[in-house]
Amino acid sequence: MTADIRVLVADDHKLVRAGMISLLNKLTGVEVIGEADNGRMAIDLVGKLHPDIVLMDIAMSGMNGLDAAERIIRKHPESRVLILSMHSTREYVAEALRIGVMGYLIKDAAASELEVAIRAVARGERYLSSVVSTVLVDRLRELTPWKEDARQALTPRQREILQLIAEGRSTKEIAGIINVAVKTVETHRTQLMERLGIHDVAGLVRYAIRIGLVSPER
Repeated sequence: MTADIRVLVADDHKLVRAGMISLLNKLTGVEVIGEADNGRMAIDLVGKLHPDIVLMDIAMSGMNGLDAAERIIRKHPESRVLILSMHSTREYVAEALRIGVMGYLIKDAAASELEVAIRAVARGERYLSSVVSTVLVDRLRELTPWKEDARQALTPRQREILQLIAEGRSTKEIAGIINVAVKTVETHRTQLMERLGIHDVAGLVRYAIRIGLVSPER
């Protein structure tokens, strides 16, 4: 019998993925049909497997979960994205909602809440954990409007290259990962520095951390 809810799990920690898959496969009518350890792989698998839900972490190497989610939502709107992250800051939540994710859950949530979130998103309902809802309510209480997200100062390609630079990848490695010429990567890096007014790699790394492309621990 085909499962009612087909899920793809994207997280770069093997033990976390294994735990999530084991938990989800025990739920009635839920089946994990694939797993990815980075955003780029998640995009590829969504195109091949067409899951009902993509359970997506944010902090992943190569391509983070938010940029991957944005591409998935644009190309495969039938696959709904549910963010499962340890991060609950305004910037992450605001960006996730802006790009159209259907749910946002914090990783310390109970297993029962994960099931509720999965079934709600599968029905086409938006689900936000209580922590995330509190972040939004606190923000709405302030009189100043939302500031433009710093992430939006860059194009998706520029964010992609910035993340790879911040992860310590060489120009040649980046060219191979995104399948472009080395010269093209050099041009993008120059444009990044000019656009941001940052003229060294260390500054680019700090900016990438500030806008959530990479975490300080990486």
